[in-house]
Amino acid sequence: MAVTTKLEQRVRTLNAAPVRPSAEHVLYWSQMNRRVDSNHALAWAIQRANELKLPVLCYEGLTCTYKMANDRLHTFLLEGVPEMARRLGRLGIGYCFYPRRRREDPNDVLYRLARKAACVVTDDYPTFIAAGHNATVPAKLDVSFSAVDSSCVVPMNVLEKREYAAYTIRPKITRLLPEYLEPCTVTKPQRAWTGTAPEWHVPLTAEEIPALVASCEIDHSVAPSISYMGGRLAAEKLLQHFLKNNLRRYARERNEPAAHATSDMSPYLHFGQISSLEIALAAAEYAQEHDLIASEFLEELIVRRELAFNYARHVENPGSLDNLPDWVKTTLGKHAADPRSPSYTLEEFERAETHDALWNACQTEMLLRGKIHGYYRMYWGKKIIEWSPTCQDALETMIHIHDRYALDGRDPNTYTNILWCFGLHDRPWQERPIFGMIRYMNLEGMKRKTGVDAYLREIGHLQQTGKDPFRVR
Repeated sequence: MAVTTKLEQRVRTLNAAPVRPSAEHVLYWSQMNRRVDSNHALAWAIQRANELKLPVLCYEGLTCTYKMANDRLHTFLLEGVPEMARRLGRLGIGYCFYPRRRREDPNDVLYRLARKAACVVTDDYPTFIAAGHNATVPAKLDVSFSAVDSSCVVPMNVLEKREYAAYTIRPKITRLLPEYLEPCTVTKPQRAWTGTAPEWHVPLTAEEIPALVASCEIDHSVAPSISYMGGRLAAEKLLQHFLKNNLRRYARERNEPAAHATSDMSPYLHFGQISSLEIALAAAEYAQEHDLIASEFLEELIVRRELAFNYARHVENPGSLDNLPDWVKTTLGKHAADPRSPSYTLEEFERAETHDALWNACQTEMLLRGKIHGYYRMYWGKKIIEWSPTCQDALETMIHIHDRYALDGRDPNTYTNILWCFGLHDRPWQERPIFGMIRYMNLEGMKRKTGVDAYLREIGHLQQTGKDPFRVR
């Protein structure tokens, strides 16, 4: 019996088509893990190419038609393209970047590139546009199509059933972690790409990004983040800032938004510009070298994040209230007719027009930074439940705002964190109106536990100046 390698454990073959016997390259379609370093999918493509004595071509696309496509999301993603091209070039890997600007532009570049490919390798990802592509594209190709998990430290394939809480997945992750917490090295293919760039390739420099974004048929009303610049180099710089300045105080101050003690890596993780594996290894090494304890950070990065990926992998629609535990459905159903006062519309929530200054500040942070501090996002979500006509209305509001404004939205963590507000991965609490037995959060509790006034001053400064003094440059 053939021995399955750790890399192969990350692979799912999604169609029955064969490898093309006479081909020009192996095609790696970079959908979600838009990086070269620590990319298991790219490593698998290189391994297949070496077996077939072929070069590797990497295809990275950006379409104008994904849900809520806007200047913020486009800009962040495009800021990673120039460095992606440079690092692929240093490895001798071909590169085709194709931005589909308008709906009438060609939408079949992947299929054209696949016609000369021995096989296609892509990213295994359980939400957003990649999940849809991986469900529909393989059947349309006449060559082997495989998806590789490079998002999780412990591969999604290894945990074969849905886990229902951190306490059930934690011992499994802990047992498996020594096996998988090791670097993923991406080496040069044995045969370098020597051909010209495909005709659809659009070279891109940093200076050209604003003009490219402006030319796209997308929502131009959502401006780029004032706090986060996209791309591999920005991710590496932010990680080093966290290790040197925040890791030592993370456990103590992570729930204090004004302290800025968290890593802020979630946008880069979502767009795959850095991997959780790299971050975990760097944090563990730095902690060991400086006699620190990184366990609380690694719990969030690995256990909690991979619980979210496990959830998204094993349910049909991650953003549905149908996935809540039975006790939650029962208690929310019991209180469905409870009066809501005040009650706000989606538009009022979106514009940060409630009576609550803290909630408005949280929403303003989303509008300007493209991200809300995790602890205050819990409060933000709980209040949307309290002030919406129904739980379904509250869910749709939270998803809409994340889809449109959040750099870390459309992610397994997004849906898990939103549904946590409704009781997912939580336990019953004291019963009260509207919430039933799901956890309640209020303003007085936030004032006791966090520096609300400092946070309000900070967000006020962002509004007045349009500049973020905490931005890592």
